[in-house]
Amino acid sequence: MPDFDVSPLPETDHVETGEQAPDFERPLVNDEFWEDVALSELTDDGPVALVFHSMDGAFPATYVWSELRDRDWAGEYDLQVVGLSISTPYEHADLIEDRGIDAPLFSDPANSVAEQFGIVNDLDGMAGVSEPRPAVYLIDEERVVQYAWVAEEWPEFPPYDEIEEELSAL
Repeated sequence: MPDFDVSPLPETDHVETGEQAPDFERPLVNDEFWEDVALSELTDDGPVALVFHSMDGAFPATYVWSELRDRDWAGEYDLQVVGLSISTPYEHADLIEDRGIDAPLFSDPANSVAEQFGIVNDLDGMAGVSEPRPAVYLIDEERVVQYAWVAEEWPEFPPYDEIEEELSAL
């Protein structure tokens, strides 16, 4: 039994496998700087694993990025791994440095990218505050979603082994 409450999330009409991922442009933060980058710019260079996560500092974000760092998807598979949350570029820069994250992170404080993907999570007890629900999208060079996992509970963590099977097939 977990030491935290697990809550079901309402059904959502999110972007699915076979659909085109919405394009967006947001600040993309790495360990040295940030700049505005479009998702289509990343997919022009090859497949992308887009990982939606909770705000920086929340335990799910720390857990997810520790797991992804240990699994080294970018090194094991021919793709870019990028994150996205409502955290600011400053918070992302701190998370990258503090946790040794080797993936860039999109900053979307208004949570509008989650709205485009249909994965908004309204945070309990915080009126007007939302973040993306945990999700992982594997997106090819044409921005077609090859695999989509979207959490049905909070917190819920990606099925890493299942995703790795899909990565092997890309």
